[in-house]
Amino acid sequence: MSEPINLQATFIPNEGEFFRVKLALEIAIEQVVAEPGCLRYEITEESEDKIVLTEQWATQADLDRHAKGIAVQDLDESLSALLATPVELATV
Repeated sequence: MSEPINLQATFIPNEGEFFRVKLALEIAIEQVVAEPGCLRYEITEESEDKIVLTEQWATQADLDRHAKGIAVQDLDESLSALLATPVELATV
């Protein structure tokens, strides 16, 4: 059996957009935690200039399905004008 995939996504809001970014993430979290293979999907660090979302997926196939899913598409659209930099995704 393979090890779960652990990721951290870092979001840098534009000045004054912290609460809108956090709200968009909270909406996405509600949808994503119900996806197959999602073991963890939560905000683990937040400040006015950075929000970190920690993810854990059972398999690479589950992560790939998530990455192509409607929740991610909706989140990307919601955040398109709210972020100062592209989302930084790192394996942890």
